[in-house]
Amino acid sequence: MRVVLAEDLHILRDGLVLLLESHGFTLAAAVGDGPALRAALARHRPDVAIVDVRLPPTFTDEGLQAALAARRDIPGLPVLVLSQHVEQLYARELLADGAGAVGYLLKDRVLNADQFIDAVRRVASGGTAMDPEVIAKLLTAGGTASPLARLTPREREVLELMAQGRSNAAISQRLFLSESAVGKHTASIFDKLRLPPSSDDNRRVLAVLAYLNNA
Repeated sequence: MRVVLAEDLHILRDGLVLLLESHGFTLAAAVGDGPALRAALARHRPDVAIVDVRLPPTFTDEGLQAALAARRDIPGLPVLVLSQHVEQLYARELLADGAGAVGYLLKDRVLNADQFIDAVRRVASGGTAMDPEVIAKLLTAGGTASPLARLTPREREVLELMAQGRSNAAISQRLFLSESAVGKHTASIFDKLRLPPSSDDNRRVLAVLAYLNNA
């Protein structure tokens, strides 16, 4: 699996390269600034891009703008954002096309290598990997006028875990509920958000994320 990595901190970039290669990934490019990222994505068209939001030369949104531009040129290009901050606008824009294959992790909340590698593989395969804090910010952003406000606290918990890419079985274990109870909460969530039901877990998550982006 080919990866383009963009991280301006040399030590962190080198560490990520070693970690990814030790888990069987091939680094098509490892770059440290926005222009280099744009060129690498256009040239290599990787299986997944791992990008920091703030890169030289401006240290504002160079990384994400490069990733967004690449997704416009290559629809569905898997992008995993690895940032220090929750950038709501950027997260929503990244989710705007509803194509999936996106992730947003916070650097200081990635607890171990397995968690990170699992997220990279999930995004590369077309799934999602969202940090709970990012999801919470998106849910809050809807405000009281949003249909999200109609969800019960338990339904919000289920939705947050769904948006992280978790299955009903995983949600039931996390919340100490039966799978049938999670299924009822899920059906209620889709009903309240006016989303069509689906037997495909991944499509279900993508539908929820697409809705959140437009809430």
